[in-house]
Amino acid sequence: VSTPGGIEEHRARAVIDATGTWAQPNPIGIHGLPALGESENAGHIAYGMPDILGAARSRYAGRTVLVVGAGHSAAGNLLALATLAGQAPGTRIVWAVRGTDLRRLFGGGANDGLPARGQIGTRLRALVEAGQLDVRMGFGIRAIVRTPQGRLRIAAEDRSLPAIDGIDEIVAATGARPDLRIASELRLRLDPWLESTDALAPLIDPNEHSCGTVRPHGHRELTQPEPGFYAIGAKSYGRAPNFLMATGYEQARSVVAALAGDLAAADDVQLELPETGVCSVDFANQDKAAAATAGGCCGGPAKLDASACCALDETKKAEGKAGCGCTPAAPPVKARAPVAPAAPQACCA
Repeated sequence: VSTPGGIEEHRARAVIDATGTWAQPNPIGIHGLPALGESENAGHIAYGMPDILGAARSRYAGRTVLVVGAGHSAAGNLLALATLAGQAPGTRIVWAVRGTDLRRLFGGGANDGLPARGQIGTRLRALVEAGQLDVRMGFGIRAIVRTPQGRLRIAAEDRSLPAIDGIDEIVAATGARPDLRIASELRLRLDPWLESTDALAPLIDPNEHSCGTVRPHGHRELTQPEPGFYAIGAKSYGRAPNFLMATGYEQARSVVAALAGDLAAADDVQLELPETGVCSVDFANQDKAAAATAGGCCGGPAKLDASACCALDETKKAEGKAGCGCTPAAPPVKARAPVAPAAPQACCA
């Protein structure tokens, strides 16, 4: 451990790695790789969520700023920049996303299981509808080039798309990945795709699960071949973006109970997750209904409501009704992890 007095060594019965992923941001380029020119223009790129309305205000006021990403960090940056634009004339906001559907980020609005998060989506949708953001969808970034005028030109992987010109600053909110160096000499079993704790991977795979469909889990799923080592919180999820703090708190409680020798408490993992917004299991039903809606069933896909599976469902919910009924109702998300049977105590065969 690094201390003001130098490097010190400490021995511990157990180590809990709760270092998260925030300090290891993903690059801007597609496929998880840096875009051409990303490192050369690093002085004009901030990763994560800079203090746009505070310490970094002068960096963005009156500038043309590109925000990259489609998660809640990107949304927070966009809202802060919109506030700044109202205070500093000349501030222009461009938003680039790889996908072509913003409904997941807009969330469930007033029906979101996490009201504050629902307000973020509602405010962001209002900005888009008001034309306050220059939105570029389907825009995977290939290259960043500095022009003779000293500004940045952003080129898309799809060369048929026009480049984004005249950018002064870039805010990259493209997620993060775990820094595995801290445990590189330990015996760990990690998922090769997600870089998550291996036993957790099938429970959190973002291709199969939203944050609301991840079942409760605890010390048993987080155990590693290295005795006494646990990664918890966002670190345990690796690259998966569907982590919620409530999940991490329950992970921590379960692991600490196990280390204290209280296996009954450690195995009694309980968690109630939000059923709406980006954590809605409705998204799985929407995917199943995609073929039907694409063919015109129920009026096609929903336009703005993230909890709606189609245009008719969106209309019905706006009228205060349950929906169109073309997809099954979301099952309750409250669940309880199974308790594994304790191994019999024996001194020999």
